[in-house]
Amino acid sequence: MSYLQRAEHTLDAIRSENRYRELPQHGLGNVIDFSSNDYLGLATDPQVVEALKRATRVGSGGARLLGGRSREHTLLEDELADWLGRERALLFSSGYLAGAGTIPVVAELVEAILSDQSNHACLIDGIRLARQPHAVYEHAALPPLTGSKTSLVVSESLFGMEGDAIDPAALLGRLREQDVLLLDEAHALGIAGPQGAGLARELTDPRILILGTLSKALGSLGGFVAGPATAIELLVNRARSFIFDTALPPSLALASRIALHLTRSGDDRRRRLRANAAQLRAALAAKLSSFDGVYPERSRGAQDDTISLRTGSGPIVSIPLGSEQRALRVSEELLKHRIFVPAIRPPTVPPGTSRLRITIRADHTLEQMDMLAYELGRCLATL
Repeated sequence: MSYLQRAEHTLDAIRSENRYRELPQHGLGNVIDFSSNDYLGLATDPQVVEALKRATRVGSGGARLLGGRSREHTLLEDELADWLGRERALLFSSGYLAGAGTIPVVAELVEAILSDQSNHACLIDGIRLARQPHAVYEHAALPPLTGSKTSLVVSESLFGMEGDAIDPAALLGRLREQDVLLLDEAHALGIAGPQGAGLARELTDPRILILGTLSKALGSLGGFVAGPATAIELLVNRARSFIFDTALPPSLALASRIALHLTRSGDDRRRRLRANAAQLRAALAAKLSSFDGVYPERSRGAQDDTISLRTGSGPIVSIPLGSEQRALRVSEELLKHRIFVPAIRPPTVPPGTSRLRITIRADHTLEQMDMLAYELGRCLATL
């Protein structure tokens, strides 16, 4: 049997489990899109778009340590560090590569890794690459850190698939002096904290490293890590996904700087986003209150020894539907009414937890929130 025949058998198995994916051949111009992480609507902001039009070249030409360096990269790193209240920041070409590249380097400085079970794939893959003893803890319930082993704790702040948030101060309080916290703020940056600087903005503890992205609320492309200057300098010298990767185009760095300026002064956008999120949750509460397990959101019966969740206010609403088949049916039915909410299936989420993942943006309207709630309630009542 050839490798292509084996590949076809594997695809057949994926199809039989209702987990097959294919790239769409068209955009989302004719639907109301509830899949994008462009929370503040900056990807289409005229000032951000204009920055790209000023480009005099396309690619950066190489890695930052070679010929790919640019003044725009350095300026953006300085502005990100200032925004987050950290000593330094380091750009990567994506948030995924920032996570996958940073964890193996920091893991060399500790003896064990602890990871939240709901962490993003870039964090999971970074842990695998580290080849260090590791354990996965129950979502938002970091166990007590005891013994003499130093630990790297890896967690999101606002979880991109669950839609719930932890209290970073409570998580930091679990750490000992010798431990490290890598906090992924990808979904919190731009929408939470002063000037949208995230849930950990007020925590200046040097044990924290912040992982962020430019591709969600900032509407651009790229990722970064921010923290103490010594840690960033080590990443420059050891992070393979930085050393060997071509740098971001300078034009994207400039567009990101414009987007960052708009984010820092974007309280009006954040107010609209919060209003849309509140409107959708209120409408869903009215439509789905009898649908067990969907609404209202619950904190999973958290006990006193767990990190408290802050649910019900962010831009991500997760609608659990169980089977892959049902999630697909509901998503396809919504699309017939020009509403796109993607069906999230394994391996993105654990088996038996397929769902719809709704992402809300500042440039949605309150009327669109009501429309989505109405159509979703109708679908769930009939499918």
